[in-house]
Amino acid sequence: MIDADEDEGRPYIVLEYVEGETLKERIRRHGQLPVAEAVAYAIEIARALGVAHARHIVHRDVKPQNVLIDEEGSAKVTDFGIARTLEEEGLTAAGRVLGTTDYVSPEQALGQPVTGQSDLYSVGVVLYEMLTGEVPFHGENQVAVAMKHVREMLPDVQSKRPEVSAALAAVIDTATAKRPEDRYGNDAELIADLEDVLALETSRAGSAPGEATSVLRTLPPRARRRVPFSIRHRPVTLLLAVIVLAAVGGGTAWLATRAHHGTGRPAQAPPSRQLSAVSLCQSCAEGFNPLGDPKNEHPNPGLAIDNQLGTAWTTQRYTGGNLGKAGTGIYLDASPGTTVREVVIHTSTPGWTAAVYARNDRPPLTWPDSGWAQLSSPKVVSSKQDIRLTSAARYRYYLVWITSLGGRPQVSINEITLYKYK
Repeated sequence: MIDADEDEGRPYIVLEYVEGETLKERIRRHGQLPVAEAVAYAIEIARALGVAHARHIVHRDVKPQNVLIDEEGSAKVTDFGIARTLEEEGLTAAGRVLGTTDYVSPEQALGQPVTGQSDLYSVGVVLYEMLTGEVPFHGENQVAVAMKHVREMLPDVQSKRPEVSAALAAVIDTATAKRPEDRYGNDAELIADLEDVLALETSRAGSAPGEATSVLRTLPPRARRRVPFSIRHRPVTLLLAVIVLAAVGGGTAWLATRAHHGTGRPAQAPPSRQLSAVSLCQSCAEGFNPLGDPKNEHPNPGLAIDNQLGTAWTTQRYTGGNLGKAGTGIYLDASPGTTVREVVIHTSTPGWTAAVYARNDRPPLTWPDSGWAQLSSPKVVSSKQDIRLTSAARYRYYLVWITSLGGRPQVSINEITLYKYK
């Protein structure tokens, strides 16, 4: 609101005029939005709500219809028509259900006390819709939809949009947890994870849509460092590319030798003739650091599954070679699932200790968690370590859980290969 006054006894308010469209209209036009664009919008929405929440104001009707996208591609949260301050008695009165039920939090649907975490639940649903092109729940009426928010988990976003990373899916899961105490504690926590995910998704894609560019510039240093140099310094990179190609006659051939071919047939032979390697997609590895920060442990986990022993994914550096927590690690997504019998790890930093766990649902950012099945005892990892698994069950996610650094400040994993029976 810019101003307020009266004209011949009629009160009026003055607001900013935004030339553009609502986020809902954008979703209707495009369907699924580019992943980085969706995350960038979610960051802007959460930042705007953070300003309101800092003043003890809860929006209570966060939805794409109330997000305006201006001509420059920036998102603005509007329509605080049913917002209330936390100090007002009416906000926490029982039996009041306000807000659009497609995005309503469970506690709001039940007429229970509403806080800023209720808005964060709605942000998670809006992010789900941006990624999938549809709201998570449908019903015969608004009450039926509201009760689904109370009783049912959101559908798996990765089943609707396979290219969504596990890190981004975990953010949605945490934001939309049924109990407020299981969600992000505040806007800052959600924003921090979204910023990390935006850097991760931009790195995976190797580019960023225009709508995400302005948000990328505002990332804090810890997240911005994960954005590829070519995107952070695009003009310099383009100039260097011209110089290299002009100076090197065999530029095309040279670039071909540097191309990343992804996963597929492993460079090394299987441990036995009865086993064959599980084929993984290029982006099917995720750092997993539920007990620390950042939650994805360290960027570029795909280096651990690129079939090149000369490259490596590394953990963060830990002072004194001590993790200071129960563990950290990296997991592989063997979608849609398979029965892995042996895991082979190549490392240039032998001596650390790890065990293998597995599960079928998307890994939550918590530890310990009953969803993990331990498939091996802890092993001190040698330069090439074969780990035979104790279960013949079928799983989708396989975790290498590092419990000791072996006195080193950092662990490098050059390659992880999953093997199954032929």
